[in-house]
Amino acid sequence: MENKDYKSINHSVRKKDSMQLLLGKPNYVDDITPKDALVVKLLRSPHPNAIVQEVNKTAALKVPGVVDIYTWEDVPTNRFAIAGQTYPEPSPYDRLILDRHVRFSGDPVAIIAAETEKAALKAMRLIKVKYEILEPVLDFHTAKDNKILVHPEEDWFPPCPVGGDNHHNLVASEVNGQGDVDTVMADCDIVIDHTYHTKAFQQAMMETFRTYTTMDRYGRLHVISSTQIVFHVRRILSRALGIPKSRIRVEKPRIGGGFGAKQTAVCEVYPAFVTLKTGRPAKLIYTREECQIAGSPRHEMEVRVRMGADKDGRIRALDLYTLSNTGAYGEHGPTTVGLSGHKSIPLYSGSLEAYKFSYDVVYTNLQPAGAYRGYGATQGIFALESAVNELAERLGMDPTRLRDQNMVKEGMTMPAYYGETANACALDKCMERCREIFHWDEKYPVRDMGNGKVRCAGVAMAMQGSGISNIDTGSATIKLSDDGTYNLIIGVADMGTGCDTILAQMVAEYMDCDVDDVAVFGADTDVSPYDSGSYASSTTYITGKAVEKACAELKKNICAIAADMMECDPQDVIFEGSQVRRIDSEQSVSLSDISYKAQVCNTHAAEVTATHASPVSPPPYMVGMVEIELDKLTGQVTILDYKAVVDCGIPINPALARIQAEGGIVQGIGMTLMENVNYDSNGRPIESSFMQYKIPTRLEMGQLQVEFEHSYEPTGPFGAKSIGEIVINTPAPAIAHAIYRATGVWQRELPITPEKIAMSGITEQP
Repeated sequence: MENKDYKSINHSVRKKDSMQLLLGKPNYVDDITPKDALVVKLLRSPHPNAIVQEVNKTAALKVPGVVDIYTWEDVPTNRFAIAGQTYPEPSPYDRLILDRHVRFSGDPVAIIAAETEKAALKAMRLIKVKYEILEPVLDFHTAKDNKILVHPEEDWFPPCPVGGDNHHNLVASEVNGQGDVDTVMADCDIVIDHTYHTKAFQQAMMETFRTYTTMDRYGRLHVISSTQIVFHVRRILSRALGIPKSRIRVEKPRIGGGFGAKQTAVCEVYPAFVTLKTGRPAKLIYTREECQIAGSPRHEMEVRVRMGADKDGRIRALDLYTLSNTGAYGEHGPTTVGLSGHKSIPLYSGSLEAYKFSYDVVYTNLQPAGAYRGYGATQGIFALESAVNELAERLGMDPTRLRDQNMVKEGMTMPAYYGETANACALDKCMERCREIFHWDEKYPVRDMGNGKVRCAGVAMAMQGSGISNIDTGSATIKLSDDGTYNLIIGVADMGTGCDTILAQMVAEYMDCDVDDVAVFGADTDVSPYDSGSYASSTTYITGKAVEKACAELKKNICAIAADMMECDPQDVIFEGSQVRRIDSEQSVSLSDISYKAQVCNTHAAEVTATHASPVSPPPYMVGMVEIELDKLTGQVTILDYKAVVDCGIPINPALARIQAEGGIVQGIGMTLMENVNYDSNGRPIESSFMQYKIPTRLEMGQLQVEFEHSYEPTGPFGAKSIGEIVINTPAPAIAHAIYRATGVWQRELPITPEKIAMSGITEQP
């Protein structure tokens, strides 16, 4: 099966919407929004912790074109969460549409609805708000058990028991492990004990948060949003607005990037509320500044790693403690933190005798965090892989050989990964191949280039998951059209990842047709079968398997229809792509004739919906190696070369998989070297535009090369696993390692800017 010569699978196929995008056709939310839609704007609090005492909107309402202004007194009082997660959500219900108690600098105070943007902005300037200013909690180290409570309300509600307690500023807390870590650690020759810090990095997707809402011809709320989670948005709006889900339809057009940010319903509720109040279409488009100060960035985390090893390099014990800063609201807080340990520690299942993983997720009066590609694994892998590199340097060992003897290998059980078995794992092959194409033995030594510049290399490996085991559900509807082609209807959202194309390739492979013969539609809660959505690296693995199931069932039904036409039993015919033929003769009927017959006195469905969930989440694996040049005078780091080898099972579309990898690596480079987050005295991010918040361009990438080492995942469609998130996880520890090699100083906080390198000094090189 693994070596099967596929027709459509493991082939690079052009994305289905590529020409539409290249030609600039209307695809995105604002492209398809009517010009007469009301413009919605949000007045935001300048204070990180305050009580709204009075909102004077008299002058603002007199502005020509202003339709209405709404405050906390006008909205429903149902607490809800905006995390796009399967019900019951692990995230606490701690939000109101507008709350009298504002909890971060940027929290909405009023909703303005106007005929034009100019009128809305003028009204915003004329609204006068009187606040009772409260002392904030801005340092997440002091948040737990602080006398200042971010959420003192009594109706704070946790749908799931995750160790949260709003009276202690806790969103979640847990301790788990296996074996006696302290006893094993005491018997080790070397113990590494360091703390690593990552900041609240922004997804910086090109298309900002945006939503258009209207009332349809049946009096239902119709929501068109740039979202990854249409079904979750419907549920979130139902709870927040206090209306039945049956009165809400949510669909997504083309999405201009998400990277996890749009797994959170950041803006949908505000125009939806305006449309319900006015009966008119409304749209809300976040500015780039709003995305930066009131978006859904990565959780700031501090990860302490204690690692015990013998002098021969055998890693015997790991102890990780993660402190996660969820900000003012708890969306995704209980779930991101788990990945910091559960998707880093299992990398070393080959040698580990004992592990412990514990965490606290705390509220602060800062911008609330959310989902971002890697979803907590990124932070944990930066910490653990950096610690492994520190161990290698302490031992004087080649860090790639150290990993060779400790890494998880195929067939091993991973206790820290919920006891799953690595049924498909080519991590060892990834390391071997990456060493080869990178020329590791030549580039690892520090090379003095003269003029104060040195070149050196670093390495890291990573794992992720493929969906959320026992939770994520994917569905697909496949139907035969009356010209013998197929329609595929899905509930997942293509964010530029190419899932529309990848799932169509699966249909083409199974139904023995061309990819162009498969039309894809999604996602729309009125039309699409239920799907958890595009997150957790689940689409190819989970929804792909649903596509495979649906095709298998449809093929049976097509054969049954054809058998009726040829007056024989279904077991006497065989499906041959463009036709169905009798096994014992040359009699056959074409697929187009079958499609017409399906519409005339037919009792076999020419349309099938299948659903899939998985009890496991097979990890993809990856090795990354980087070569840098560092200027010892200025601290400037230049990426010269980055090689990555990825095991994502069988890549369905190698070109799209490669693009995913390259994009994730570049995001990881930006997070490591330049994307800084600093706050003013009110806890407001200073880097509120791309003038201050630097993201990498083509000039900062260096030379990128991505290859794949195949494994075959038996539970995945055509042997596939995921690739979307893992690819962001290796740059940070690999680059930090290379910087140490160049300077002799470990940098344990991201980003590692030239100023930090210069200020920390240069010691003797290793």
